[in-house]
Parts: sequence; C-alpha cells; structure tokens
Amino acid sequence: MTLDDLKNIDVNNLGSWPVPIKIGGTLIVCLLILFAGFWFLIQGELEEYDTAQQKEAGLRETFMNKKGLAINLPAYKQQMEEMEQTFGSLLRQLPNTTEVPDLLVDITQAGLGRGLEFALFRPEKEQPRDFYAEMPISVEVRGTYHELAQFVSDVAALPRIVTFGDINIAAGGKGSKLTMSAKAKTYRYLEGGGAKPEQKKPRGQK
Repeated sequence: MTLDDLKNIDVNNLGSWPVPIKIGGTLIVCLLILFAGFWFLIQGELEEYDTAQQKEAGLRETFMNKKGLAINLPAYKQQMEEMEQTFGSLLRQLPNTTEVPDLLVDITQAGLGRGLEFALFRPEKEQPRDFYAEMPISVEVRGTYHELAQFVSDVAALPRIVTFGDINIAAGGKGSKLTMSAKAKTYRYLEGGGAKPEQKKPRGQK
C-alpha cells in the first residue's frame, strides 16, 4: 500500500478501504470504546469501591471499639461505684463548719493526753480550694520524743483528716524534753461543693 493509495481512500465508502486500513481503524475504534468505558464507567466504580473499603475499615474499627467497651462495661461500672464510694468516704472526713471547733479541741486534747505542753496553737486564715478549704494551724509543743511521736500518731488516727508538715524538732533544754514546731493542716468542706457533707454525729462516733 502506497501513499497514493492512502490519498485515494474514500471516507464515505468503507468497503473500498484496503484490509490493513480496515484492521487499523477497527483497532482504533475498539481502543476508543474501551477507554471511554473505563473513563465514564469503570473508573467511577473503582473510586466508589475504594471509598466503600475505607468506610468499611472505619466502621469495623468503630465496631471493635464499641465491642470492647461493651465487654468491659460491667468492670467500668464497678470501678465507678468503687471510686464514688472512696470519694464519699474521703469527703466524710472533711468537717463542715460546725464540726471544725470540735476537731481543733480533739487535736489539743490529743496533745494534752500525752502530757505535752502547748507553747503555740494558732489557727491561721483558711485557704479555699475547689470544694474544700485548707485550714493551717501553727503548732509548737514540748515533750519527750515518745510523747511527740504518740501525739502525731493519735492525731493521724482521728476520724477527720489532719496532716503535719514543716516539722522541726529541737532540744528543749530540760532533760529529755524536745520542742516540736509544725504546720498542721485540716480541711473544711465548702458548702455547695457538689456533695452533701455528713451530718454531725455525737462526739466519739465515726
């Protein structure tokens, strides 16, 4: 097939085309059909398939997470109940306003009961926190080492929370007497702090 043959091809008469031209044209048409089908049909389906796979993976992960939560839900509920009980128990150790004076008396009686001499017992300005207030108390007592240790132990055994800090012990100058200065802290429940304080009970009951 020469160049002249290509020039003499009648576009309107396909039957007169040489066989190689017919085969080439048929292949081109088939390729165009395949490309159009892929571009307009298959490509969109593939993109939807990829999107569906990603969505399936996300749903599977969500399902596994919720399944794990459902399996552990009883344990979470039990843990929450235990935390609420612990919080309630700690909250009951915070005195309300009417109980604070009795607590201060209990601290001094604990020292006097051990034979200590109080050189200083000065409640200071309370410091509000979230649902409670810290009540610092400057304390200075004199006694033997064992008396001081028993006093601290007795205060720690009180049904209300009392902590000691900034402890300094020095020789008292009289025999085995020692002088202990410390910053005691107790804590008062603030009304409206989100939980009801324990009602006041007769002294001596926990």
